[in-house]
Amino acid sequence: MVGTPPELERGTGVPAHVQIERWLLTSIAAGELAPGDRLPGERELATLLGVSRMTLRQALATLERDGVLLRMPGRSGGAFVAGPRIDCDLTGLAGFTEQMRRAHLRAEARILRAATVPASPAVARALGLAPGSPVHEVARVRSAGRSPVALERSYFPDLPGLLEQDLTGSLYALLATRYDLEPRTAVEHLDPVAARPGEAAELGIEPGTPLMLIERTAYAGDGTPVEYALDLFRPDRVRITVRSGVTAPGAP
Repeated sequence: MVGTPPELERGTGVPAHVQIERWLLTSIAAGELAPGDRLPGERELATLLGVSRMTLRQALATLERDGVLLRMPGRSGGAFVAGPRIDCDLTGLAGFTEQMRRAHLRAEARILRAATVPASPAVARALGLAPGSPVHEVARVRSAGRSPVALERSYFPDLPGLLEQDLTGSLYALLATRYDLEPRTAVEHLDPVAARPGEAAELGIEPGTPLMLIERTAYAGDGTPVEYALDLFRPDRVRITVRSGVTAPGAP
């Protein structure tokens, strides 16, 4: 439950929305608000604070941008205290399931689409195929602790029986065990994008919310392309990490 609202100070040079932000941050730090707690509705909270809903929304928007709050649309939505962000390390080639295991979270997948489709020019180029060649498309919403954090869309070569397998677990493990095509290397590109309406609905966020797009082509040990993926991550729930180093002169 939210603590007793403060008496906002007027004429101090500190805007009301900044005072509200500081109060909520203090309440979270003191344990009065825990991850997953829902704040009172906007109308109720604005009345308690003696401010307009516009001023309150300004404070909530800032805390959402900073990853402190999650704001969910719909009748069962509202503003919730966010949990700590999940670290996803791109230095290796661990899939989502393995990344969540490292974070001691249960990875879940909801299948949106699993179908054989003609390869678009981008997919064909990544997988080394002719445009229009059959490829398997698998789209999934990935969740951690029941909270949606990513929207994955992967394309695979026309591997026999792939779509008949269990697609709710690690697809990389499936490639390795059933097809002897374990992904060993990948080229990944990161771009900030804004959530489109359909993507926002699946991730439980507002359209236009910032997302991180990771475009990836993964290769087996012999250099064969085995996956082309477009993954959308919620930066308020996931922090992307890439480790780097300096190679000694003359080293291979």
